[in-house]
Formats: sequence, C-alpha cells, structure tokens
Amino acid sequence: MTTTEFVASATGTDFVASATGTDFVASATTELLANPFAGRWHDFWHGDIGEWILTRGLRIALLVIGALLAARFINWAAQKITRRIDANFRQSDALVRSESAKHRQAVASVISYVAIAMLAVMVAVEVTDILAIPLSSLVAPAAVLGAALGFGAQRIVQDLLSGFFIITEKQYGFGDLVELTLGSANDAMGTVEDVTLRVTKLRTSEGEMYTIPNGQIMKSLNLSKDWARAVIDIPVPTSADLSKVNEVLHAVCDSAMQDHDLKKLLLDEPQLMGVESIELDTVNLRMVARTLPGKQFEAGRRLRLLVVDALTRAGIATPADSTPMVGALVHPATAGGAEEETQGPVQR
Repeated sequence: MTTTEFVASATGTDFVASATGTDFVASATTELLANPFAGRWHDFWHGDIGEWILTRGLRIALLVIGALLAARFINWAAQKITRRIDANFRQSDALVRSESAKHRQAVASVISYVAIAMLAVMVAVEVTDILAIPLSSLVAPAAVLGAALGFGAQRIVQDLLSGFFIITEKQYGFGDLVELTLGSANDAMGTVEDVTLRVTKLRTSEGEMYTIPNGQIMKSLNLSKDWARAVIDIPVPTSADLSKVNEVLHAVCDSAMQDHDLKKLLLDEPQLMGVESIELDTVNLRMVARTLPGKQFEAGRRLRLLVVDALTRAGIATPADSTPMVGALVHPATAGGAEEETQGPVQR
C-alpha cells in the first residue's frame, strides 16, 4: 500500500467514525429528552387519576352529553308539536282555535318540562351510582334540603301546584283572552302566549308582555271560553218614539246574519233585550249577541256601525253631548299668565 492510499484510507475511517459518533450522540440526546415526558404520560394514565378518568370519568361525561342532547331533542319535539298545531289552525278556515288545540299546546309544553326534569333526576342517580356514593348517606342531607325547600321555596311549590291545576282543569290555554286578578287592585288582561307549570305569559293589546307566577293568580276570567257575548248599549233621546226605535233595532238584528263580515263572527242572531236604564235625557237599550270565543269586541264594533247607520236612516238622532273642551296641560312651574300666551286660550 502506498503512502497516498494509506492516508486516504485513514482519513475515510476517521470520517466514518466521526459521523457515527455524531449520530449516536444526537440519538442519545433525543431519547434523554423524550423519555421523561413519555414516562410521566405513561405513569399518569396508569395511575389512580388516569384510571378514574378512563373508567368512571368517561362514563359520567357520556351520561352528561347524552342528557344534554336528549333535553335538546325534547325541546325540539315540543316546539315542533306546537308549531304543527298552530300551522293547522292557520291553514284552516276557523277564526278561533278549538279548546282541544289550546289544551294540547299547553300540555306539550308541560310534558317537555316534566320529561327534562325526570331526565335530570335519572342522570343524577346514575352519577351517584358511578361514584359509588351510598344513597343511605344522602338521607340526612335530603331531609335538610327538603326542610329548606319547604320554608324557602314555598312560592315555587305554590306556583307549580297552581300551574298543574290550571292546565288539568283547562281554565285557559294558548290564545285565550283572559283577565287575571293578582291582588286586591292588580289585574292583568291579555292574550295567553304561553302556559307552563310555573308562569303564565300574557300579551296585552298594546303589545306588552306580562309574566305572571301561577301562585299569584287569585282569580281567572276567561273571555274566550267556548263562546263569548257582545253587549251593545244604545242611548236614544227620551223624546224618541221607542216603538219605532224597537222596530229599527229588530230589523238590525234580523239583517245582522246577512252581513258578510259579521256572519262569520256570530253564532246566532243578535237579540234586543229592551230598555236597560232610563236617565234624565236618554233611554238606554241593550242588544246582545253570541259570538265566537274572543271575537265579541270585533262583533260589537261592527254591530254598532249597523245600529248607528240604521238609526240615522230612520231619522232618529242619538243624543250628543256638548262638544268636549280639551284643556292644555301646563307644567306646574309655568308662570301665571304664561299659559294663555304660550298655549292659547283654554276652555275651563
């Protein structure tokens, strides 16, 4: 072997040895860095906490997620039923909802709440079973909790019981026009938007929403139960011929069912009850008509138009009060005499 070949061979050997040593050092360093994390990760999942997470914790998480999905499904099903009942009413020719439809909507809402409550109780029992908590140890805390609820949550229990009887007795339902007495001087009147075990929601004619706890309802007046009655008081002058007035009003009653808009609201022909009261310069006659539930106000307005038109054509003048004088409201801080200067003369 020549000198050149030896040097080349030695150089190549040193290079290979040097490269091999570098790879070994890098591999050893990587293993030293990776082993502590991998070891801790392995020890965690094979320890008590990791084993609890993989067994009991995973079961509890699946139970909770399943319960949440089931609750969402129950709410969706209840809303689907309510929307279908409402859609059937809107697609039909009926002007008002039937009593059974009103009751079904309230029952669907209550069933959804009860189902969700029962689902929560079942999940709680399963979780205590997974955690191996003996139910006998919960007797004392349950007694304390029951006593606390008995004293501190009496209103809630009262609301739930009142709501249960409102729904089961069919006192009112979705779409009913009701007047609820809440106290000696507090009344709420409106259309029922929702009825649950705890609250009743009313929508007033101005668009406001009342949310009333059922336990505070002392008396309920349903203005759209099965049928309603429109009452029209007709004042005429005492100088008018009452016989002629009766003939005109009887003609209005006979022709009411011929009116295209009115016949859809009436259940039978209006009836003239006769003289209701006598005052100094007027005689009040009363006309009544049975209407569809909640349609008594609309029917009453239409009947009044027919009555006024008939009396006018018959030459019977209705009594007219003197022209009302409306006084302007003046701020208390307005100086004396400034009222007429800023707002004009005021009739007193």
